[in-house]
Amino acid sequence: MSGYVILVDFLLKPGSRAQFRRAIDVNARSSCETERGCRRFDVVEPIDEPDRIILYEIYDDRAAFERHLKTPHLARFEALSNDLVTKKTVVAGDLVFAGSQE
Repeated sequence: MSGYVILVDFLLKPGSRAQFRRAIDVNARSSCETERGCRRFDVVEPIDEPDRIILYEIYDDRAAFERHLKTPHLARFEALSNDLVTKKTVVAGDLVFAGSQE
């Protein structure tokens, strides 16, 4: 199994989680439904951390992720969410083992 994985850790401004979730949910759904090469796009709410959201994304390869970066739905998400985020950390990696094939 191979793939290109992106982890994004967002620290949000207090009280902005609901607004951020509306924006990221649309982006995640659009990515999964319209992007060739986007295999997975999970949105995670850490327990007891209301001002944090983590994304787990898998693409076929880096080229698929690079195409994702140019999509209109990502541009809309970034425009809607920029003022809601205090810190954003991105980690890229290669998928070397997948525990399940959903």
